[in-house]
Amino acid sequence: MNPATVSAEKASLLLSLGVNRISMGVQSWDSAILQRLGRVHSGAQARRSYDILRTAGFENVNLDLIFGVPGQSREQWMETLRETVALGPNHISAYCLTYEEDTEFFRRFQTGEFRQNSHEDAEFFAATMDFLNQQGFAQYEISNYARPERECLHNLAYWHGKDYLGLGPSAFSTVGEHRWQNIADTQTYITETALGDATRVCEELLEETTRESERVIFGLRTNNGVLRSKIVQQAAELEDLERAGYLEAVGDYVRLTRAGRLVADEIGALFV
Repeated sequence: MNPATVSAEKASLLLSLGVNRISMGVQSWDSAILQRLGRVHSGAQARRSYDILRTAGFENVNLDLIFGVPGQSREQWMETLRETVALGPNHISAYCLTYEEDTEFFRRFQTGEFRQNSHEDAEFFAATMDFLNQQGFAQYEISNYARPERECLHNLAYWHGKDYLGLGPSAFSTVGEHRWQNIADTQTYITETALGDATRVCEELLEETTRESERVIFGLRTNNGVLRSKIVQQAAELEDLERAGYLEAVGDYVRLTRAGRLVADEIGALFV
């Protein structure tokens, strides 16, 4: 949920319809960082929105945060983490900024206005893991931290290769061998839904080998890890990663170590 669109009326309606968890894209409490990210909300507005959700009766709230923003200092990031924890959310998602094509950030990255510092990003990530762990949040996946029994069930389904259904504009769904995405434009999505027309903008048929590969790549990112028997074809790579200290065995499972989590994307690419 966008902090700029939260209202008491909307919160009450969602609660009455059976919604029991809200994820809000705060990103930062720092006004300068929010402006650099192009966000329309302020830190004060995000705090008011959080209070509205709690007052409405939502007992399970996640706050999304972003680090690695150009010009962001370590102290600014740590202050964002401290302010977030002080609010008492049940779950925190902390992502490193990525430069995706067809975005203003990517254009400014290409022109050299913005630069990505992988070493600094790794330091931010390591500090995040340490701080949130100290505050009682378990890192059950690379970017996700939860209080006991507050892990996101949708996220877990996604990472473990189970079926999931996404509702609303731009949402993805995967059911069996079918994966599809909904129309991105909100008004068009609403109109098509009211008319009873299809809201899928694209659809693909997945081979089982693709789903198995995804289960390995995403499963390694979780605390549970992946059954070693599921990684037969890349057994040599698996042993190399273990010797290098990037993977560890936990019973019949293997998972990323702390060092491995710092280079998770590179490791995941080995299992595509």
